[in-house]
Amino acid sequence: MSLLATNFLTPTGREEAWRFTPLNRLAGLHDGSVEVAQRESLVMKSPATQGVSFTRVSRELLAPESFSDDVIIQRAHAEVLNVAHLSVAAGCEITTPIHLGRDHHGPAGNELSRVRISVGARSHATVVMENSGEAVLGEDVEIVLEPGSSLKFVSLQEWSAKSVHAARHHAIVGKDATFQSVTVTVGGSLVRLLPTVEFAGPGASAELLGIYFATAGQHFEHRIHVDHGVPNAKSRVNYKGALAGNEAHTVWIGDVYIRAAAEGTDTYELNRNLLLSDGARADSVPNLEIETGEIIGAGHASTTGRFDDEQLFYLMSRGIAMDEARRLVVRGFFAEIIGNIKDEEIQERLMSRIDDELLKAGH
Repeated sequence: MSLLATNFLTPTGREEAWRFTPLNRLAGLHDGSVEVAQRESLVMKSPATQGVSFTRVSRELLAPESFSDDVIIQRAHAEVLNVAHLSVAAGCEITTPIHLGRDHHGPAGNELSRVRISVGARSHATVVMENSGEAVLGEDVEIVLEPGSSLKFVSLQEWSAKSVHAARHHAIVGKDATFQSVTVTVGGSLVRLLPTVEFAGPGASAELLGIYFATAGQHFEHRIHVDHGVPNAKSRVNYKGALAGNEAHTVWIGDVYIRAAAEGTDTYELNRNLLLSDGARADSVPNLEIETGEIIGAGHASTTGRFDDEQLFYLMSRGIAMDEARRLVVRGFFAEIIGNIKDEEIQERLMSRIDDELLKAGH
């Protein structure tokens, strides 16, 4: 089914939201020229658990939907008829992670997808969404946390080299609810993710963590937006990236909007980038927009630099070869955030993938 049947304003690259994105590498997701399957490949890989359901639901039954001005997300809302819905009932303590996954191979993997994750009041859960294989995927993941609930959402982009993935991860965080996301991007040709948070009640908190590692020719883009529209909410953003190889390109945009009604806001965002070779480029743009002075704190920081020569010298002076020293430094750089996944098998798999990418890049 072609998306050309639906009339949307196709980006030109001159728009602020698209100025860093190589549109010619989006495989037609932005202009409707890609052929997509009318199916939803996402499945729940965890065994059945009391209080947890995973169903396909008609999009009309999940209204209202959150608005997005991103044309790919708009296409997904218009074209996808059935939404994959993961629901955690109120008052549930889910002690083991809920695993969602898809594994695409070849052109049949071209897809538009919508996912809704609903966490009932006073419930607690961890959801791990794993993406691997080869695909062209445009996706909207909407996450709704009811009052007093908590969710850890782990999103893993371990795509093969030709994949194109554009997605929004939009969390609506209710009163006294806690949301933590860990976003990992270590594969694909072009990955463009929009992790966004909207606070729906006071006492809510959100922590957005992420890592990305781009090698030659890869384009990884993460555009974070945190909307503080209610009083006494807290947010933290911490993303780390490493780049190696010619024309490796990463983009990190961190937008925090503190509205006039959001008194008592406490927010801070941080982005750090490690350049491992010449020819790599990291764009990092933190932004704060503040409409009230009655806040606890608001700040941001961004750094981009090369290896710390003192760290390398310290390791090499103890008999560690240059390549191994570099590997250890990169592992240490990412360990803080990968450790938040709290799954040894996944953590070691990701570290091994990063090691492999370092070897490919000649480091």
